[in-house]
Amino acid sequence: MIREFRADDIDSIMQLWLETNIQAHSFINQKYWQDNFVAVKEEIPKATVYVYEQDGQILAFIGLAGDYIAGLFVSKNFQSKGVGKLLLDYSKSKHNELTLRVYEKNNRALKFYLREKFLLLESDTDENTGEPELAMMWKD
Repeated sequence: MIREFRADDIDSIMQLWLETNIQAHSFINQKYWQDNFVAVKEEIPKATVYVYEQDGQILAFIGLAGDYIAGLFVSKNFQSKGVGKLLLDYSKSKHNELTLRVYEKNNRALKFYLREKFLLLESDTDENTGEPELAMMWKD
């Protein structure tokens, strides 16, 4: 079930955020994610967040700042099972255009967004990590 974020979701969401970032971005020192944990936790309630919940457990979430996808996170055991696509489709149904940034080395995410009809806009370097990243956009 997809629903809007509730304040009592924050601990589950942040645990998922940390675990998924460390897993998906092995090319970035995990200390980077740990060091940004508190700042992200403060920003989550300011964003539009949709969670995918099953049997009372949050398995995935997507965070948006306007039309910008700040992140899409799916629990390790539920990746490649359509959960991320459900959240993305739900977000697409509420927007005419979506943009995002993805690390070039995150091949799995890059393939996912290309399959979901996102177009590459530009390539640059994330000044926080020094890693190459791609700007992408989807339009209805």
